[in-house]
Amino acid sequence: MADRRLQVFHTVSKLLSFTKAAEKLHMTQPAVTFQVRQLEEYFNTRLFDRTHNRISLTEAGECVYRYAEQIFTLYNEMECEVSAMTGDISGVLAIGASTTIAEYMLPSLLGDFKKKYPDVNIHLKVSNSDGIVQMVENNTIDLGVVESSVANKNLVVEPCRNDQLVVIMPPAHPLSSHKVVKLVELLDTPFICREEGSGTREVIAEYLGRQKSCSNNLRISMELGSPEAVKSAVEAGMGISVVSLATVQKELKLGVLAAVPLDPPLERPFSFVYQKHKFRANAIEELLEFARGYCEQHQASMPEGVDQAC
Repeated sequence: MADRRLQVFHTVSKLLSFTKAAEKLHMTQPAVTFQVRQLEEYFNTRLFDRTHNRISLTEAGECVYRYAEQIFTLYNEMECEVSAMTGDISGVLAIGASTTIAEYMLPSLLGDFKKKYPDVNIHLKVSNSDGIVQMVENNTIDLGVVESSVANKNLVVEPCRNDQLVVIMPPAHPLSSHKVVKLVELLDTPFICREEGSGTREVIAEYLGRQKSCSNNLRISMELGSPEAVKSAVEAGMGISVVSLATVQKELKLGVLAAVPLDPPLERPFSFVYQKHKFRANAIEELLEFARGYCEQHQASMPEGVDQAC
């Protein structure tokens, strides 16, 4: 219903890239360029400056972008209000989740939600926790689910369930026979951790900072970008790590990894993150309510397996 040229221009303006806009809109780059040129011809002025393979908005482009933001906000609110009147739960939702949550929590949650609301299309973006918070701040996604604390006081942070973190190692590792692992024992062996910006890494750093008796740092031997990469490195005997218990259930059952709780224990909340004052569609409200119930239901049945693996 909204002007396609304006939609394309708006996407290019947000991403400042014709290539990225084409990917997001599922269009070819020449088609994106054509739509923007059509809008420039309509206004009889350039909307982008193109220099050295980079683009920026002209003064006229800035003006059109400001109005486009207002137009699409009002358009979205109109659709949502009409949907609310008719009781319709449909539309497109953009959800973002940090890697651990996207791989081990959201597939079943979103699958169950989709069965209940088949007319809602969900686009899932995966990044580390810092990246997801930035997407919420930039209004790129409607809802984020993260695994670390959020500093921005303008965002709503709503804990949904607790997550236990455990030390993982090969079954033959000396620590695998322990009932618990003390912090000092972590310092004596090579440690494999996630990349900077990862929620898991931030939680471990905060945990270390709370242990006042500890004056040393972890012996970080590798930094890896996903839970799967961390598990593979540990399984190969390249060091130990601290990960969410939910991420190692398969490996514990297969006997290729062992997991031992920390002493003192380490837990963190998985949290929903969204903007305080943003108008939310029926579909996102339903997803939030559905996710709250799902987390409450599954909190009572947190994955078991640490004792069997020790």
